[in-house]
Amino acid sequence: MGATEVVTMQLDQDTDRPVTTGPELAAYLERVRAHRAELHESLGAVDLALESPIGRGGVWRERVRAALAELAHDFADHIALTESPGGVYDRVQSSSPRLRAGVNRLRAEHHDFGDAINGYLAVLEHGGTMADLPAFREELTTLMGRLRRHRQAGSDLIYEAYDVDLGGSG
Repeated sequence: MGATEVVTMQLDQDTDRPVTTGPELAAYLERVRAHRAELHESLGAVDLALESPIGRGGVWRERVRAALAELAHDFADHIALTESPGGVYDRVQSSSPRLRAGVNRLRAEHHDFGDAINGYLAVLEHGGTMADLPAFREELTTLMGRLRRHRQAGSDLIYEAYDVDLGGSG
């Protein structure tokens, strides 16, 4: 959010939950859409790094490490955007309480994904031993697939709550 951008949020008189107005919600969802595109790019960069030849050893590790570091940053931003007070999850629960179970599932996944990303990154950054590079690559590839499904579930949640399509490529 820019320094001059002001977000106003009203509280529902009955629930004290945030209620968003049309223009404010549209601007916020545009931020979500932009962030979604960044996360998509980070996931793609990790995929490309994983596809490079393992036989290049240190070059492969460094390429994967750099892409994973960017993903770790973008995923931390994703958590902040979705879980912060007044964030997307609060807004969805306020506007569509029926989606609470979906919001709770997505929140629960954040901790596991964050730990996994940071764990793999730590191995790469601190020169941990990887006796089986193909197995390491397979584990990371599986994690990328799970993250893509998480991202899609978030998009589906927004659609269910607001009838807004965040876009398939972004």
